[in-house]
Amino acid sequence: MDFDQLLVSFFGTDAIADLAPGQLADGIDRLRVQFGLERDGGRRFALWCLAYMLGAAPDLDVAFKDPADREAARDFMDTVDREIEDDG
Repeated sequence: MDFDQLLVSFFGTDAIADLAPGQLADGIDRLRVQFGLERDGGRRFALWCLAYMLGAAPDLDVAFKDPADREAARDFMDTVDREIEDDG
């Protein structure tokens, strides 16, 4: 899944920083609904990653039944958090 396509799909734009708070909240709601409905593991993981970057991801034990998926999500979290620390 392409990150920009995900942003456009859920938020109507790839310029997420320009969204009003209500638009951001509405997009996050759509993202959460799609995450709950999604059955494809790869798409589900991509949706979770986007939700994590927006501070809206469900807990790992709720989001992923497979321990390998939870570990991959932890690795993603660590990578994103390191990038944020390096930029800050």
